[in-house]
Amino acid sequence: MKTALKPLGVTAVIALFTVPALAEELTVGIAAANSSLDPHFHNIGTNNSALRNVYDRLIHMDAAMRLYPALATAWTPVDDTTWEIELREGVTFHDGTSFGPEDVIFTFERVPEVPNSPSSFARFVADIETIEQTGPTTLRLTTAEPVPLLPNNLAQVAILSKETVDAFLAENPDAAEGALTIDSSDFNSGALAIGTGAYRVTDWEPDAPLVLAAYDGYWGDAPAFSDVTMRPIGNDAARLAALEAGDVDLIDGIPTSDIERVEADPRFEVFSAPSNLAIYLHMDSDRVDSPDVTAIGGGAIDNPLRDVRVREAISRAINREGIARAIMDGAAKPAGQMLDAGFAGASETLTATEYDPEGAQALLAEAGFGDGFAATLRSPNDRYVNDERIALAIAQNLTQAGIETDVMAEPRSTYFGNASALEYSLMLLGWGSSTGEQGSTLDALLSTYSEETGAGRSNRGRFSDPQFDAMIAEAMAILEEDERNAKVAEAAEYVLGEAYGIIPIHFQTNVWAAREGIELEPRADNYTIAADVTSR
Repeated sequence: MKTALKPLGVTAVIALFTVPALAEELTVGIAAANSSLDPHFHNIGTNNSALRNVYDRLIHMDAAMRLYPALATAWTPVDDTTWEIELREGVTFHDGTSFGPEDVIFTFERVPEVPNSPSSFARFVADIETIEQTGPTTLRLTTAEPVPLLPNNLAQVAILSKETVDAFLAENPDAAEGALTIDSSDFNSGALAIGTGAYRVTDWEPDAPLVLAAYDGYWGDAPAFSDVTMRPIGNDAARLAALEAGDVDLIDGIPTSDIERVEADPRFEVFSAPSNLAIYLHMDSDRVDSPDVTAIGGGAIDNPLRDVRVREAISRAINREGIARAIMDGAAKPAGQMLDAGFAGASETLTATEYDPEGAQALLAEAGFGDGFAATLRSPNDRYVNDERIALAIAQNLTQAGIETDVMAEPRSTYFGNASALEYSLMLLGWGSSTGEQGSTLDALLSTYSEETGAGRSNRGRFSDPQFDAMIAEAMAILEEDERNAKVAEAAEYVLGEAYGIIPIHFQTNVWAAREGIELEPRADNYTIAADVTSR
């Protein structure tokens, strides 16, 4: 059976929209709820996945993270620092307002101004120096320096209706000082949760289902389902049980230990895809005195993680194949870089470091740590598939190689803030490339940190290497795609295969299960997009 949709309850404006007469309803069990209806409030996968059903970008990414036209039909470099964007005609927002250049300009201006954003989308528009309308459906964007990946950045930013926001403020003048600083609460109420996507919001509140109805004015092909409920079920076993009981039609994040059993059950279909999410270790390779590293027995020690031989030893000590097989039940692939071969900017030759505990011990001795040292590996316990178990396995590997390692795991609600505050020495983390290429990932994680330029914005280990900085800067300024990707791959081979700036562990496999008759194309970004789900 399918869960009945909740009654309309967001706003009277939403309730007045026309519901198209399509045949079926779809209920999806998702591992984590979206935290907002404001598409610019929090750049996190759970929000981006849910709200991709409601809002369009200028450019979309397909299941393999390749660009294709959405609200923009073409994007053309005029010169090294100028792009011309041609917009789609005849598009309307869910409230009937027309889409045009002014909406794009307003959206890009708003993104950096969103109040209290815990993770901003500002970096995706930061390179745009000017944006001007040059025709009824044409925009011209300029950047200070060449930004070859500007289209990839534009594929991350949902477009809002300027007319809708202006009208709301005219009726509610106390809501904000201006349209650019309007608070996310006015999206969460439903008043401004207006996109151009295949579905419109009919009901939502935090930690409750997101209820959607197909938009009959959608510019693209009509979706297969008239009504969709995205129902958060955080417990893996409960989510699978809901599918088996018929309470939901589709789930994401099957527990890895159950994949084989579900695949063998003729009532269900299982869909999987290699992920753009890499699990990796970040290390404090900067400070002499690092908080979670000591001599054996607890005495002070100069930070061994600053030595490349120690970092390589850590990589050699990890049994990636064993983790993929025993911890991830085969739903992972050992990684030697941050995107698998085949993605843009990935090396075709850089492979996962072979498990070599003896070689690790020899490197530690060469670096002057033949007697070992002690470390604490920090990890979230509720963010990645089997995250704490992975950390425990790595700690066991490191201890066997001579690095006495214990694990301290905590909820993501505190973990990531502490990691960003540089409170840890050795961290288990994950990174999914939202741009679908490796260069931006390497820049974010390994470029020398600069608050002024934004380089190394997620460099929680404060790794710094002038040779890599020069390599990635050169690569990311190349407009020609094949040449740029080759240079990014060279930078990856150096910083990951020689300097060991971070240590990739594995790529997660994204897995969905559905009742028989449901079809979807599994996505590398792990998004569940209702408009892409079909029924046979």
